[in-house]
Amino acid sequence: MATINGILEEVLAKEGGYVNDPRDRGGETNFGLTIATARANGYTGPMKDLTRDFAFGVYNKQYVVAPGFDKIAAISPSIGAELVDTGVNMGPKVAAQFLQRALNGLNNQGKDYADLLVDGAAGQKTRDALTAFLKKRGAEGERRLLALLNALQGERYLSLCEGRSANEAFLFGWLARIAA
Repeated sequence: MATINGILEEVLAKEGGYVNDPRDRGGETNFGLTIATARANGYTGPMKDLTRDFAFGVYNKQYVVAPGFDKIAAISPSIGAELVDTGVNMGPKVAAQFLQRALNGLNNQGKDYADLLVDGAAGQKTRDALTAFLKKRGAEGERRLLALLNALQGERYLSLCEGRSANEAFLFGWLARIAA
């Protein structure tokens, strides 16, 4: 069973260290944190010196607790891990919208649980729908839900490249996040 600390350790391993690629609109990053995110969280030093512990704290606060993905992980550690990873890469709101869209598509026309408002807030109604889905569909449903979340993530990566050709430099690496 994945723990929040384990999930964040995996994210940090995927994100790596310091990068300053001129093709990346986010500018300087370290451990996947953009300079804007680091500054918004009180970091004032050079990005090359940002510590892993600082990044871990920001990820926990901004990408686990604030969007409620810790509560999703309590229901399904694998879905929680997917949301945290997607949220780090695309924003927590996008990750939550993916889950809400997927659950809506899997609710058997509202017979298994009510449609969700796709608002990007992984609140109680989203958690209740996930619980109902997993109760009905079990471990195989969880695997298929993960596959659907990854499909949505992949489609978004491709759309980002279609909308900005410079993003093509990142597509192969981005796809590694969903290939496993």
